[in-house]
Amino acid sequence: MPDLILHHFDISPFSEKLRLILGFKRLAWRSVKVPIVMPKPDVVALTGGYRRTPLLQIGADIYCDTALAARVLDAIEPVPTLYPEDQPLAPLFAQWADSTLFWCAAVWASQPAGAAALFGNDMAAMQAFGADRGALTEGFRRPTLADAAAQLRTQVTALDAQLAQRGPYLFGAAPCIADFAAVHSLWMVRCAKQDAVFAPHAALAAWMERMLAIGHAPSTPLDSADAVAIAAAATPAPAIGVAAGQGFEAGQAAIVCATDYGTDPVRGTLVGLNAEQITLARDDARAGHVHVHFPRHGFQLRKDKSATP
Repeated sequence: MPDLILHHFDISPFSEKLRLILGFKRLAWRSVKVPIVMPKPDVVALTGGYRRTPLLQIGADIYCDTALAARVLDAIEPVPTLYPEDQPLAPLFAQWADSTLFWCAAVWASQPAGAAALFGNDMAAMQAFGADRGALTEGFRRPTLADAAAQLRTQVTALDAQLAQRGPYLFGAAPCIADFAAVHSLWMVRCAKQDAVFAPHAALAAWMERMLAIGHAPSTPLDSADAVAIAAAATPAPAIGVAAGQGFEAGQAAIVCATDYGTDPVRGTLVGLNAEQITLARDDARAGHVHVHFPRHGFQLRKDKSATP
């Protein structure tokens, strides 16, 4: 079993998604606490510029975005599965939950009383976080508080009805990727003490308790500089190769960036590409030769025309 290194911070909802998946899989992990705001020099050394949290590191392989990290963890420990064969729409539901539901919940949780609860009334921390996330989401249109409130009420009502009729989990008798993609955003609302919106929904409340009771599995602390050193001492796993018909060739200089927010470009050499995943090889003075992996959904791949031939 490879060492699983999670780069995260406590109040990160997407980190909570992976922490719960690690608990569901009963996979021990090493915990690297990253800064909530920039600068993040050790993160950038590993990724080449991608700065969103969390990251999953396995040696010299760096997996960006929880949609891909969840697939990796499911491949390492297939039982219990996150992707039941009889629920092909569950991953698409998870994409909706990680985007539409997340942003409604994030805006609702970030109103002044919610931010104060999340940051323990630390005004300096709240201001730093607001400035950092303002830069991270520049150009990205989020719902207003009024819109988020209305949409979140509609969403939790629908989730509650689904659970009441089809439960105990969103797609049946066992939790799957849909449950983990939905619960982390509602966990954030609870942490912000803005969860009165859940009060009328008994099935939803019971489901949240079941999901959060899964827990996080054992973890041991790891310094971020040590994680960079682990990458430098390791060799990336063999790349998946570049599938035909994708419009790209192995060995091309390429750029990957998110399409919604946090669009910092990552440059490298294309060594992996298929319908699910993009892999860039890159070299860093501290992290050495690493492979940085992204999902296809939510990310754009393009040729790096500025690279020296």
